[in-house]
Amino acid sequence: SLRLMRRPFVPWRENFGLVASMGGASPARPVRLHASTARASSTLQGPDPDMLEWLEEVNGEEALEWVKAQNLRAVATVGDPEKTEAYRRILDILDSTEKIAYVGRLGSWYYNFWQDQHHEKGLWRRTTLESYRTDNPVWETVLDLDELAKKEAVSWVWGGYEALAEGPGSPWDRVLLTLSPGGSDAVVVREFDLESLSFVPEEQGGFVVPEAKSTVRYRTRDEVLVATDFGEGSLTLSGYPRLVKSWKRGTPLSEAVLVFEGATEDVASDQVMYFDRGVWHELQIQAVDFYTTIHRYRPGCPEHAAEDAKCGTFVKLPVPEDAMFETFADAAVLTLRSDWTIAGQRHKAGSLLSLLLADCIAGDFSKVRVLFEPSARTSLQSSSGTRNFLVLKVLDNVKAELRYWEYRGAGDWEQRLAAKGAAVPVGCDVQISSVWPDDSDDLWIVRDGYLQPDTLQLASAEDCGATPENLKAKPAMFDASRLMVEQLEAVSLDGTKVPYFVIRRKDMPHDGSAPTLLDGYGGFEIAMTPGYSAAVGAAWLESGGVKVIANIRGGGEFGPSWHQAALRDKRHRAYEDFEAVGHDLVRRGITSPARLACIGGSNGGLLVGNMLTREGAALFGAVVCQVPLLDMWRYHRLLAGASWMAEYGDPDKPEDWAYLRSISPYHRLNDVCLAAGSTWRCPKVLFTTSTKDDRVHPGHARKMVRRLLDGPSERIPQVLYWENILGGHGGAADNKQRAFMWALTYEFLRATIG
Repeated sequence: SLRLMRRPFVPWRENFGLVASMGGASPARPVRLHASTARASSTLQGPDPDMLEWLEEVNGEEALEWVKAQNLRAVATVGDPEKTEAYRRILDILDSTEKIAYVGRLGSWYYNFWQDQHHEKGLWRRTTLESYRTDNPVWETVLDLDELAKKEAVSWVWGGYEALAEGPGSPWDRVLLTLSPGGSDAVVVREFDLESLSFVPEEQGGFVVPEAKSTVRYRTRDEVLVATDFGEGSLTLSGYPRLVKSWKRGTPLSEAVLVFEGATEDVASDQVMYFDRGVWHELQIQAVDFYTTIHRYRPGCPEHAAEDAKCGTFVKLPVPEDAMFETFADAAVLTLRSDWTIAGQRHKAGSLLSLLLADCIAGDFSKVRVLFEPSARTSLQSSSGTRNFLVLKVLDNVKAELRYWEYRGAGDWEQRLAAKGAAVPVGCDVQISSVWPDDSDDLWIVRDGYLQPDTLQLASAEDCGATPENLKAKPAMFDASRLMVEQLEAVSLDGTKVPYFVIRRKDMPHDGSAPTLLDGYGGFEIAMTPGYSAAVGAAWLESGGVKVIANIRGGGEFGPSWHQAALRDKRHRAYEDFEAVGHDLVRRGITSPARLACIGGSNGGLLVGNMLTREGAALFGAVVCQVPLLDMWRYHRLLAGASWMAEYGDPDKPEDWAYLRSISPYHRLNDVCLAAGSTWRCPKVLFTTSTKDDRVHPGHARKMVRRLLDGPSERIPQVLYWENILGGHGGAADNKQRAFMWALTYEFLRATIG
């Protein structure tokens, strides 16, 4: 819960993306079908009436009967995944006791959340650093989710925690635990005592917030800031909280006092007070849309309640509303998403700037320090702040390197040069996070790659990570001795060079015979960077399959400009990039259309849904479409969809629907694919989703599958559908469910492209 410099956590934003890689994530009440605040009816003439809207009834009896029938048909066609070698290998990998137990520090303890075959739902546990350094750390159980689920008869899924931080001398003895029934985004928040290792009972003043899409934060020990579903009118059109209230210990939630209110048309509202390197800050965060946020600031005042006039008033920060705002002690840090000219200086989109917070509040930008400026092929991917350093992870043509800045106080920064060799090899990556920024310059550094298992290091920013201590290493979980990684480029329709990674056998013949799986995302400024996926290796690469990762526009590989190049009415560029990579794979003799499949999830599901229904369909022998958006006429009316209109557009506006219809696979099917004179033929396709996905509505996949099944079988040879009853947006809630979903996927691919 301690982030970056001190970054206000915006869960609705950080939780959207799901890429098609290994991992991912029983209704206590009916799943809400639409945002709680109804959008006004559109006067725009839309498509013909949708006769399949009954499939949007998530828990509707008829809809669920249809789902169960499709699940049975998928397993009957592909075979029972649990009887396959792929399932066994993947489950062994997920349950392995040799995987790294990553930890996060709270006070003197190091906490880990662990899942294996004996702890399917998970075990929250802790140890000391001294013990963690050993081969067999001694763990103390903090909370056993399997026992809790059995005791309370709820299929709890771990969602993390928010710690009580009280500044210098904080005992770190309380947290607000987030638990999800079945894996949905809607969660229950419960206060937990880290000394007694038990929940704080409500009758003793413990904070408990019922199931909803909530953000709950400690402000002080006896006051929390709550953004949740307070009833009618309390949510935005996107289904997220727009009201923030101050809730005092020992009082009912109904008596919480309103302290901040956003607009119904916004995405979400939040308020947070935190201690950062000797300075208390308090922010109000009004997310107008996915990329536009209004920040209001006042000095933190832990001595008084949030609504107390003695705390002072909030001041709107005079910074670009599409910039990310953070603090580092008494400094403001800004990440730009668009060009900004201020104090006579033009700063590029993607730049990282810093200045004294007091100057920022006063609107004096004459002493701005540029900590990073992007170039055509470099971008700032992430950053992490220790006590005195800001460590930047920079991508140079999708290859990572680390840069170090030391804060000298009073707004002054000095760059420290890392030793040669800090750059990361092709196909590898590095992730950084601060161990304890309150009093330490220590860093966690994780190094891995497509063929390189994770290594966890403990390093110091003081020497730019030059003398890391190797703490843990994951053993190789598949045989990579005959494999290699290469980075290639395709040229898109408009001449743009699009990089992509290929993981393949060293002795692969370039005769177009290799079964190849092309993976992409292309949205929300999310970069597809290298990472070790043992399941991909064990279930696909070892047997001769090729995996390709396309760094298409819409992603974050080259910063905001790469993302914005495929935003809204320019979305087609992401699809053209993806098709260009497919064509390049065929041109190079790596594969052929009959042996090429593509896979994508969430926004990536929209990507491969377009591959199904564009001219590019002829490129693919098979498609795997996971938890997808597909109906772009109704997406903004389903669950969290309204929050993504800054990415895609508003279907209720004629000028937006004109281009949205052209990228809506659900409508392209009738408009283009099955229109008179069309020669379109559908690749064999597997759709997967989750009943409990309360982010991207399962109705997208359900309706698309039904429409395909109703089409001419001679042009649509195979359509399979599998919907997990649990699992949320990750598609699965525990390791067995994950192994089942991925084994089904790889068996489908083996049967279709070899």
